[in-house]
Amino acid sequence: MAEFFEMPQASPTMEVGTVLSWKKAEGDALAPQDVLAEVETDKAAMEIEVFDAGFLLKILADEGDQVPAGHPIAILGTSADEDISSLLAEYEQRKAAGPATPKAATASPAPAATKSAPPPPPTETGIQPFSWQGKEVNAAIMEMPTFTIALPAAAPGAPPNGKVRSSPAARAAARAKGINLAAVQGTGPRGRVTRADVLRQAAGIAAPVAAAPQPPKRAIPLPTANPGDTVVPNTNMRKTIAKRLKAAYSDAPVFFLTAQFNCDALVDFRTKMKEAGDKVSYNDIVISACAKALRDVPEANAAWADDSIIQRAKVDIGMAVALPGGLITPVIRDADQKALTQIASDTRELAKKARDGKLTPNEYTGSTFTISNLGMKQIEQFTAIINPPEACILAVGSMQQEPIVDDGKIGIGWRMKVTLTCDHRVVDGALGADFLRAIRGYIEDPGKLGS
Repeated sequence: MAEFFEMPQASPTMEVGTVLSWKKAEGDALAPQDVLAEVETDKAAMEIEVFDAGFLLKILADEGDQVPAGHPIAILGTSADEDISSLLAEYEQRKAAGPATPKAATASPAPAATKSAPPPPPTETGIQPFSWQGKEVNAAIMEMPTFTIALPAAAPGAPPNGKVRSSPAARAAARAKGINLAAVQGTGPRGRVTRADVLRQAAGIAAPVAAAPQPPKRAIPLPTANPGDTVVPNTNMRKTIAKRLKAAYSDAPVFFLTAQFNCDALVDFRTKMKEAGDKVSYNDIVISACAKALRDVPEANAAWADDSIIQRAKVDIGMAVALPGGLITPVIRDADQKALTQIASDTRELAKKARDGKLTPNEYTGSTFTISNLGMKQIEQFTAIINPPEACILAVGSMQQEPIVDDGKIGIGWRMKVTLTCDHRVVDGALGADFLRAIRGYIEDPGKLGS
């Protein structure tokens, strides 16, 4: 039985996917777990597989097409000569309807199209009842928009045809002036007739015409390209980054805490590990220190949920990795329980997969805390935007030798600045300071991390 194969939603934030390439041609037989196509999501390029044997009957999206999640990209069937005319007709209808009417899941054959409901009968005045998206509106429970309907003028002295929305003062003025309220154009809320409307009608003055609503102006207008400019189209990843970080910056009330760590012991610790043949970077050590600090201060390993604060049971650290089209945060699972060498192995593997665009959704979603390290770029200090729904993100600057004063004497030591961005709804200043102090304990005494 033929059915649609739809663009999968590979991550919670994915809205649109781009078909990069088809691995099968129309008419090809399919076996379970065959790769049907390669798709670019908002995070990475991924191969999509079929789960049942069958045939690829029709390709509905060309390579390079952007398709909303949940919309058909192909038709699969159980036999090569299956009739798919009804599915093609449904696809054309859905395509004409636009992206606002996606189908929920991979479909079984489409039911026969139902006839649209006939329009409601006109009222006694010849005007159809108010409706919204095809449904009649009950004015008692739904606020109606303000608009004007020209009612037929009633004969002078004739009683109003139906109830007219009006104020008591307007009704009194209408009685005094002998005005039929049904013939008065109301300018009040929801077309309500006011006393001024009645007096205007009595004087033969036309009602003012409301100006057409104007779209709201952007606080900052969008830029336009000038001759010679290079226009780089936004990828799905860049659009998602922009949307999520704008939401995080707008919604979360944040504050920043900056601390400087003494890294003399850290440098000696890593030097000894390298001599022992262990490939461990400074970033690996920071990840391990943060993971154990989150275990010590679980209130920082949390998220805001409006009616509650959720303290996470697991410590899953996201590490920001720069890519040509943006950035992504692969996740080291259960980082507080892993040895330092295992964290180092995980970070190398995940970073390579991120740069190759081969991360699976489970490898870049669900982190509880994120670290952004620009120390290798010689950035001394910076602030980072929270990765929602997490409560904190740590920005790590470069580690460098500086003149220091120790016990009244001037010397040279290794120092590193970090800045913690905190969602104030979850983490207060004292809690953030306690968390940074816990990280300091592991950075300045890295022997407690193990190996």
